[in-house]
Amino acid sequence: MDRLLNFSAGPSAIALEVLQEAQRDLVSYKGSGVSIMEVSHRGKVFEALHNETIALVREFYALGDEYAVLFLQGGGTLQFSQTVANLYNGGVAEYANTGVWTQKAIKEAKIAGIKFDVVASSEADKFAYIPKFEFSDTADYGYICSNNTIYGTQYATLPTPKCPLVVDSSSDLFSREVDFKRHNIGCFFGGAQKNAGPAGVTIVIVRRDLLDRVGDNVPMILRYKTQVEANSLSNTPPTFGIYMLNLVLKWLKKLGGLKAVDEQNREKANLLYDYIDASGGFYTAHAQKGSRSLMNVSFVSKSSELDAAFVKEAEVAGMIGLKGHKLLGGLRASIYNAVSLSDVKKLVEFMERFKNSNL
Repeated sequence: MDRLLNFSAGPSAIALEVLQEAQRDLVSYKGSGVSIMEVSHRGKVFEALHNETIALVREFYALGDEYAVLFLQGGGTLQFSQTVANLYNGGVAEYANTGVWTQKAIKEAKIAGIKFDVVASSEADKFAYIPKFEFSDTADYGYICSNNTIYGTQYATLPTPKCPLVVDSSSDLFSREVDFKRHNIGCFFGGAQKNAGPAGVTIVIVRRDLLDRVGDNVPMILRYKTQVEANSLSNTPPTFGIYMLNLVLKWLKKLGGLKAVDEQNREKANLLYDYIDASGGFYTAHAQKGSRSLMNVSFVSKSSELDAAFVKEAEVAGMIGLKGHKLLGGLRASIYNAVSLSDVKKLVEFMERFKNSNL
């Protein structure tokens, strides 16, 4: 089967090896005679899968017992408000505004009526960089989005505040090692549909000492504490999404874990950015050096007309997902874990052919 090269921002590429294993198991999970989508979420078959997946998440991020791992629904978007409901403690919450997703989180803080401050923003420069800032030691929490899919920026290193750090890691989940203690992470979340499988499951890692902050008026199902006590089984979880997450994590482990994956991601990104920077101005990256994302490379060619032609010709060449987001325009190549170095080399070769034919 000829497969397209998928540079979509999300839902995005999933490793062929993972898809093929899911295909084999789809009708009869491990020869059980039923699909994993059909078994009870409270039965032994799913329980074993569920707990194994939690253990894998804990292993990848070297989590101590002070952290709970949850598999929830609602995507990263629900977490914009759920973090407020669970972690605000009557003081001031602080946000760093680096793009659309932090803007949405800030809006949810405003809707909730809490006291909050926007301590840094790169909006005036079309979010082309990650600003330098520090969160207050006494803030209830400091909130960031570690990678910005639209504008192609990423924190090279996470902040190290004294207040609990909340990290929306939706678009760089499982792409690099993260020291939770060093960065004082209180909550770390992300939708799976970019680096961890298909859409449907949201991974939330929360520090247990923060669970009692939740207000009395928060619905039970939206309380982290409810789901921690029920091992994410207070309601029926996204069972197939958790199964796919399990396969992806095992695939990443075979690749050598997060350190090896990070090295590969850097090699892919450097190849693409180096080509863009050396293109003589035919292509230009949006993000400033020092803030460039290893996951999403947003760029433009010499004109909007050429951008449109690029997308069409790329599709003919078997490459999809290269149109930039409507808020920024231009072009974007999302080079998540499942996008190989070979795939990026083929993209660069196409970019060179396109440039030469349009000089």
